[in-house]
Amino acid sequence: MAASTHTVTNQAPPLTGYDVFGADRALVEAVDRHTLPEALEEVRAELSALGRTCGSAQVQEWAVQANENPPRLRTHDRYGNRIDEVDFHPAWHRLLGKGVSAGLTAAWGRPAGHVRRAAAFLVWSQVEAGNGCPLSMTHAAVPALRAEPELAAEWEPRLTSTVYDRELRPARHKAGVLFGMAMTEKQGGSDVRANTTVARPLAEPGAYELTGHKWFCSAPMSDGFLVLAQAAEGPTCFLVPRVLPDDSRNTFRLQRLKDKLGNRSNASSEVEFDGTWARRVGEEGRGVRTIIEMVAATRLDCVLGSAALMRQAVAQAVHHCAHRSAFGGKLIDKPLMRNVLADLAIESEAATALALRLAAAYDDGGERERAFLRLAVPAAKYWVTKRCAPLVVEAAECLGGNGYVEESGLPRLVRESPLNSIWEGAGNVQALDVVRALGREPGALDACLVEIGRARGADHRLDGAIKNLLTELADLESVEGRARRLAERLALVLQGSLLVRYAPPSVADAFCASRLGGDWGAAFGTLPHTLDLTTVTDRARPVM
Repeated sequence: MAASTHTVTNQAPPLTGYDVFGADRALVEAVDRHTLPEALEEVRAELSALGRTCGSAQVQEWAVQANENPPRLRTHDRYGNRIDEVDFHPAWHRLLGKGVSAGLTAAWGRPAGHVRRAAAFLVWSQVEAGNGCPLSMTHAAVPALRAEPELAAEWEPRLTSTVYDRELRPARHKAGVLFGMAMTEKQGGSDVRANTTVARPLAEPGAYELTGHKWFCSAPMSDGFLVLAQAAEGPTCFLVPRVLPDDSRNTFRLQRLKDKLGNRSNASSEVEFDGTWARRVGEEGRGVRTIIEMVAATRLDCVLGSAALMRQAVAQAVHHCAHRSAFGGKLIDKPLMRNVLADLAIESEAATALALRLAAAYDDGGERERAFLRLAVPAAKYWVTKRCAPLVVEAAECLGGNGYVEESGLPRLVRESPLNSIWEGAGNVQALDVVRALGREPGALDACLVEIGRARGADHRLDGAIKNLLTELADLESVEGRARRLAERLALVLQGSLLVRYAPPSVADAFCASRLGGDWGAAFGTLPHTLDLTTVTDRARPVM
């Protein structure tokens, strides 16, 4: 009886067996746009290979396993010796190994290195966002370490390696290493100048011992960590190796692992330093300036990570609606559902376009592009990460009850979606950083206005938004109270300028009409009905 009544019909097939990169038209076009012609064939081949890996059923199963089996802290071995280790499921190591081998820590010094790495990070994060944390911090540690050339020469070849070595042993014995970061303390939070961890110089030049605590230490299984501590001259950056050159373990006491809303496969910990050996990075008292290069790079990865979650949520929603029938037809053909899907797709494409533009600025490395990054990164980090959570929740709703069931994968995306807006400085920190850049670095605003101005005259709604932004910028009195509004408007105008120049007319028109023209409701799915929403939705559909 069960066999005759339990016939499964009208269900979307799993979104597997496809090229995650190649199926994302907005990402492919951004990579083409920002890659030199002589390197494009190689970059495309590399990203498509990774995209097929990400789209495979095997890798997606590893992601499920890593999340269902979170890391476990082992403070002591069976004999009572303090070891402070973190055990991960084998699937975690398989995923992290794939990420390292794909070059997600190896952007520096490669042709189109940051664009190809950003695209790869965006693709890879759609599979499992948890291992993005150690990959991101290992990548971002490179510019900070360059403040101390001797340390950079020692560590950079291993940080940029494509070899994953999970064993804890001295770095000189390893072909590749991972880095973490420990800045935040209980009493200070984002106010790192309030940190109380103390650094005392040792006899060896550049060596110190650290005493204190860190409330958040990311990726505690790593080989080394960048840490802020108070030296005689003020907050200073230090490199803390996990294992010392004589093969002994550095004092690195893991107190507990954080029980987080999402990001379950990744370990975040509290750590105590008690005579912990460290090397100074940069000058005493200049720690914030030294480590800010790392923070800027990880903030870009927050933008990329949110763009990845958006893209995967949109892909799942469009895929489901293209296969699911209701009320006499496919869901994707229903006018109201098409409006929702198109609205989600526009948000996702705008995030992707802005994220890859930031990566291209890193590849350029010129003075104007560095100035552009100084203002555009915090604005993008503020806005793109803020848009992620409502988009992912709306995408889950497109699947109906199925989207609330763990097996669909959407609940994992929902839990992950607020993360990037909180880590590496929450919304207020980013908005205030925008204000700080405007006040201290006028070249940053000039660079952003040049970028925005390249689309001037192409769309009247964009022109109006630029005019409104300039009005906001003309009055910086009491700006702190409206810093969020300013960051939002700057990010939207940057996105609008990029889409007007590079996206299909249907996408640019819909973005300008809604985000810049004011004809948009508070919820997704309120685009003007006169727009070409079918073309927008078809563009977002992942082709298997």
